[in-house]
Amino acid sequence: MTGDPINILIADDHQMVIDGLKSLLGNEPAYQIVAEANNGQMAYELVAAEPEKFNFLLTDISMPLLTGTQLCRMIKDKYPHIQVLILSMYNNAPAVKEAVMAEADGYILKNAGRAELLQAMYRITAGGTYFSQDIVPLIYNQYHKQKIQDEQLSQLSAREKEVLALIVKELTSEEIAEKLFISKKTVDNHRQNILEKTQCKSTVGLVKFAIKNGLE
Repeated sequence: MTGDPINILIADDHQMVIDGLKSLLGNEPAYQIVAEANNGQMAYELVAAEPEKFNFLLTDISMPLLTGTQLCRMIKDKYPHIQVLILSMYNNAPAVKEAVMAEADGYILKNAGRAELLQAMYRITAGGTYFSQDIVPLIYNQYHKQKIQDEQLSQLSAREKEVLALIVKELTSEEIAEKLFISKKTVDNHRQNILEKTQCKSTVGLVKFAIKNGLE
């Protein structure tokens, strides 16, 4: 990598982690650590004060005042030129999904070694993204799960979506029939079709499905 060094802000509520990252990157001419913060709010204020000073944010996901994903979302919204790599102990789908939704450029686990950290940073600063191999399956599984839910939702007719929305509001079949000016038998038929199309086993399952898909 040639040209000016990448100016890095490190945000982590554990000073030992910050010191460790500084040690790992200290001899890398391509990178220059120009600031550090012990919470998300402090990190954001440093960037807001001098946004042109920073090119790269290395942030923990779990911090006081602002989490790493909240910080990432705010940085990407206001200062999109700053690339963000999230460091986390969490190897689970919700944490990864939250990071992706916050538009993080990368996500690696804190047990990663120096080689993976440098690989991630090189990939991101070259214009790409980097997600630890341990969490790539989580991203795929989340995408696959969402794809199935989208397909299931698309199979529902407009009337079935209406019925489902009323089921979520805890209306009985009789109440739904009265509200939609159809018979209770028709409502029960719709309910059965919805259960089959969404592969839900109960009304509780239907409610969860509806909430996930914004039908509540």
